Amino acid sequence: MENIILDIEGMTCAACANRIEKGLNKLETVDATVNLTTERAAISFNEQAISVDHFVEKVEELGYQVSSEKKDFIITGMTCAACANRIEKVLMKQQGVTEATVNLTTEVGTVQFLSSVTTPDRIVTAIEKIGYGAKLKDNQAQGETGRERVINRLKRKVIISSILTFPLFLTMAVHLFQAPMPALLMNPWFQMLLATPVQFYIGWQFYTGAYRSLKSGSANMDVLVALGTSAAYFYSVYEGYLTLEHQGMGHMGHADLYFETSAMLITLIILGKYLEAVAKGRTTEALSKLLGLQAKQARVLINGEEKLLPIDQVKVGDTIIIKPGEKIPVDGEVISGKSAIDESMLTGESIPVEKTVADTVIGATMNKNGSLTIKATKVGEDTALANIIRIVEEAQGSKAPIQRLVDKISGVFVPIVVAVAIITFIIWYFFTPTGFEPSFVAAIAVLVIACPCALGLATPTSIMVGTGKAAELGILFKGGEHIEGAGKTQVVVFDKTGTITHGKPVVTDYQGSDQTLALIASAEHNSEHPLADAIVQYSKDKALELHKVDDFQGVPGHGIEARIADQTVLVGTRKFLQDHEIDVANYEIEIDQLEQQGKTVMLIGIDQAFQGLIAVADTVKDNARQALDELKHMGMELVMLTGDNATTARAIAEEVGIERVIAQVVPEQKAKTIEKLQAEGKKVTMVGDGINDAPALVVADTGIAIGTGADVAIEAADVTILAGDLALLPKAFKVSQATIKNIKQNLFWAFAYNSAGIPIAAFGLLAPWIAGAAMAFSSVSVVSNALRLKRVKI
Repeated sequence: MENIILDIEGMTCAACANRIEKGLNKLETVDATVNLTTERAAISFNEQAISVDHFVEKVEELGYQVSSEKKDFIITGMTCAACANRIEKVLMKQQGVTEATVNLTTEVGTVQFLSSVTTPDRIVTAIEKIGYGAKLKDNQAQGETGRERVINRLKRKVIISSILTFPLFLTMAVHLFQAPMPALLMNPWFQMLLATPVQFYIGWQFYTGAYRSLKSGSANMDVLVALGTSAAYFYSVYEGYLTLEHQGMGHMGHADLYFETSAMLITLIILGKYLEAVAKGRTTEALSKLLGLQAKQARVLINGEEKLLPIDQVKVGDTIIIKPGEKIPVDGEVISGKSAIDESMLTGESIPVEKTVADTVIGATMNKNGSLTIKATKVGEDTALANIIRIVEEAQGSKAPIQRLVDKISGVFVPIVVAVAIITFIIWYFFTPTGFEPSFVAAIAVLVIACPCALGLATPTSIMVGTGKAAELGILFKGGEHIEGAGKTQVVVFDKTGTITHGKPVVTDYQGSDQTLALIASAEHNSEHPLADAIVQYSKDKALELHKVDDFQGVPGHGIEARIADQTVLVGTRKFLQDHEIDVANYEIEIDQLEQQGKTVMLIGIDQAFQGLIAVADTVKDNARQALDELKHMGMELVMLTGDNATTARAIAEEVGIERVIAQVVPEQKAKTIEKLQAEGKKVTMVGDGINDAPALVVADTGIAIGTGADVAIEAADVTILAGDLALLPKAFKVSQATIKNIKQNLFWAFAYNSAGIPIAAFGLLAPWIAGAAMAFSSVSVVSNALRLKRVKI
């Protein structure tokens, strides 16, 4: 199955998103989710059965637009018209390209494409594959982005609408306070002259939206606004006509006009949409920050010369020089030099990481104090940063389970409201002595107050801000359902090695002289045993000089024997030394104590004499205890699930405060153990880093992978902690819980607003223009509440 994301223009409420979602899901092999807040459709489909063009056609058929970009490319190597035609045909076959024209004379190709499906890099690659040169034309004026275009358009409408509506607003003083007004201002035709542009130019989007909605067999917010404002406008035209007909232009009396009502409704709703668009733009700030991390240029070595190239021209295999203080432009491998790299912007790890030859470096990280030469291994959309951005985008575009319930409610809400408005009018008109005007006003107020905008925005805005906040902390949620699921966790199951511990053994205890340490490190330097590296590193840390080894022999499961400077060096188990007639009886208690702590103890013998011992263990991460204590304080049960032996597992568990230990579990049994915990009726989160953890990560209600672990584990998990820092784990749960709390707040106020507003309006206690203002600002308040998540201390 192929996965793509389409940017969609023209959606105004949750009903629009639902309609597009239903339309796309009717297509063969398609599974689509449409998100109102991000204005995106995430589509999974079989590319053998259907193409992207079908999705574009379907969206346009429903009355919306798929956002596209137009770029110019400089193309070299063309010799005739056939070359230009060939390039056009190849480009039109590219997924996401909607139009392509190539001009042979100017050597410029103009391509219109769906930016969420393909990129300029892919278009350049497609042209180069058929033997031509291509590069993106450097246009200084890049123009507005889609979101900026929408915001600026709404801003212009707000200004124009406000200027035209203000004189009409003044006429309300006559209705409310009997204030004197100039005759011209009270003239029906003058009022109509001001109200008409507002109704049919500024408010035209509501008519088109309502038409599209009704044409597809549903009703959305636009239907309510169009009905309410049209009723007020056309009734005013009728009343104005009757007044003029009976009294003439020179004898204007009081007329029941509602031009100010329709104009103010549209102005306030457009103002609300403008403020909402600005606020929604702020919800993507986290993503913008991630995009801003990327270097703009790279210092590429070409034929022995350094050349500064735009980042999009760097290719895999290029040699790149990075000087101190510069950003690393792409993912790569160090081929010369040594430096410390600040990776905090991606991993949250504050301490710079030492890098030398053969080490990998990540694009967008900062080179601190040395020059490096790297070979580019991943560029463009394949880099680690691009992958992180893609995960965040997908999470922001996905739906939490609670959102699907809201979508269903929104889908039936509008028809019910229209019915309530009609019933309100009938009751007022036929069963009260007030007559037409109060009946009419109450019905309009019901239509306007009930617009379900706030309801549709309640969940996706919180998900967007929550996932963005998490990404800034170095926590990647792969979808809205996971940010909701993580907050319900009751049991957290930990793998041991690489998750709670560093996953790399180190020397924890040593008894002996530096001379003895130098000898055993020299011997272990020839060993392939994993614990040997720990001993060698320990001696390097003490700056001891290693000796030449004349003879070496390893005895699997027992130890090593070496000949160094005419001395026989033994390192191994009690039995190994006893077999060489070395007495270790006086050290039995000390050895047992170290082994009870989960440490591997090796004894040292030199020339038939006992010379000390050295203990090696995989040590617990520095802040593991603090992080796990925080989880317990949050009311979570902690379990260790490991394939290691029970003694070591219990020792580590005791050190970090875990009471329940399940040890000596083979990889296949880890997933079954998770299922047993789930059978107890508990929501289980699994935290792991290895390939053997992948099945358990999939089975768990929420799988959390440590970003320093295996790619398979990261792929299988629902959440990834970019650094190996366990302090981010409680933060992940806190972000989740804060996001869900925020969603519930939004939904409560959205439901409460509609539930309370409709009866108030139906009883005639709410003027339509006040209802319009309340409706518009309810959406803004929901988005503003979601933005509070950015300031929540985690």
